[in-house]
Amino acid sequence: MNDTRTIALIAGVLLLLTVATAVGQFLKRHPDRGLDPAAVNTFNLRLRGWWIMCTVLAAAFWQGPTATVLLFGLVSFWALREFITLTPTRKGDHRALFWVFFLFTPLHYVLVGYNRYDIFSVFLPVYGTLFVLARVAIAGDYKRFLERTAKIQAGLVVCVYCLSFAVALLQIPISGQPGGGSANFRLLFFLILLVQFADCMQYVWSRMLGRRLVAPEVSSNRTWEGLLGSATSTALLAAVLWWAAPPFEPWQAALAGFVVAVMGFAGGMTMSAIKRDRGVKDYGTLVVGHGGVLDRVDSMCFAAPVFYHLTLLVTGAGPAP
Repeated sequence: MNDTRTIALIAGVLLLLTVATAVGQFLKRHPDRGLDPAAVNTFNLRLRGWWIMCTVLAAAFWQGPTATVLLFGLVSFWALREFITLTPTRKGDHRALFWVFFLFTPLHYVLVGYNRYDIFSVFLPVYGTLFVLARVAIAGDYKRFLERTAKIQAGLVVCVYCLSFAVALLQIPISGQPGGGSANFRLLFFLILLVQFADCMQYVWSRMLGRRLVAPEVSSNRTWEGLLGSATSTALLAAVLWWAAPPFEPWQAALAGFVVAVMGFAGGMTMSAIKRDRGVKDYGTLVVGHGGVLDRVDSMCFAAPVFYHLTLLVTGAGPAP
C-alpha cells in the first residue's frame, strides 16, 4: 500500500474531495450566487457521506486484505438487511433468513477471502437457493411461496454474491505476482472510483442535456442522454487512469469504464424499480446524505461481477482451483 502509484491515486481523490468541499462551503456562505440552496445543501451532505466512505475504505485498505474483506462482508450484511426489511416476510421465512444472514453470508466471504472461486462462484446461486427453498417449505407456510423465496434469493445474490466480486479483485494474480498486493488494492479502488464517477456523471448529463427518460415510471431523472454521457465520461476517465489498473492498457481501461457505467446504470434502475414497487424513496438512512447502504452500492452490485471477469480476461489468470 506504500507504493507511489497507490499513494498518488488516493491523494488525487482526496484532493478532488477537498476542492469540492471548499466549493460547497463557498456556495453555502454565498446564497446570492443564484443557485438553489436546497441543491447546495444536498451537494454538501453527499460530500460529507463521500468523506466518510473514503475514510473507511482507506483505513480498511491500509489494514490489509482481511480487513477489506471484512468491511465488504459487513456492507453486504447491512445491504441485505435493508433489502429484506423493505419487503414483507412471514413467520415461515424467519428461520431461513437467520441462516442466510449468520451462516451463508459470512461463509461466502470466508470463501472469497481464501480465493476459492471454484466454490464461492456456485455457493450462493446453487446451494443458497436450494437451502432457502427447502427451509421455507419445511416451515409449512405455502402462501406466496415462490414470491417469498424469490425475494430472499434475489437479495442474497445481489447484495452478497454480486457485491463480493469487488473484493475478490484482491485475489487476482497480477503480472505474475500473487494477489493481495498494492496493485490489487489500486484495482479495487479504481472500480469504486469509476462506479461513483459514473453515478455522478449520469446525474450531471441528465440535468444538462437529458430529454428522453429511460423509464419514467421507474426513475424521473435517468435519461438516455445521461447514460451515454456517463458511459463516455467514465470511459475517458478510465483511459486517463489506466496506470492505476495494472492489467489494463488504455483502450482496455476505457472499455472497462464504459461497461462499468452501463452496468452501474442497470443496477440503479433495478433498485429504483424495487423502491417504486414498495413505495419508498431510499432503502435506509445510515449514510447521511446518501440514503441507505444499498442506495450507495446498488450500482456496484451490478458492475463488480462484470469488471471482475473482464480483469480475468485481461490478465489471462484463471481463478484459483
